[in-house]
Amino acid sequence: MSTEFWVSLTVSLIVYGVSFGIFYGTVMTKLNALEKKQDKHNGLIERMVVVEQSTKSAHHRIDGLEVHNV
Repeated sequence: MSTEFWVSLTVSLIVYGVSFGIFYGTVMTKLNALEKKQDKHNGLIERMVVVEQSTKSAHHRIDGLEVHNV
């Protein structure tokens, strides 16, 4: 096989490798951004559970005060 064939093959492999690397980097960057958004969402859900429990407790205390004041 000629030298031109090997040079062409090598250049093609390099181009495909670089293209794959760029694609992989882009996908991983977007995936990391989505993971950060998911972490923020999960944090919000955890805080809302605490708020709901606190609100429920406050309603029970208010109901108890209303019963004693009537």
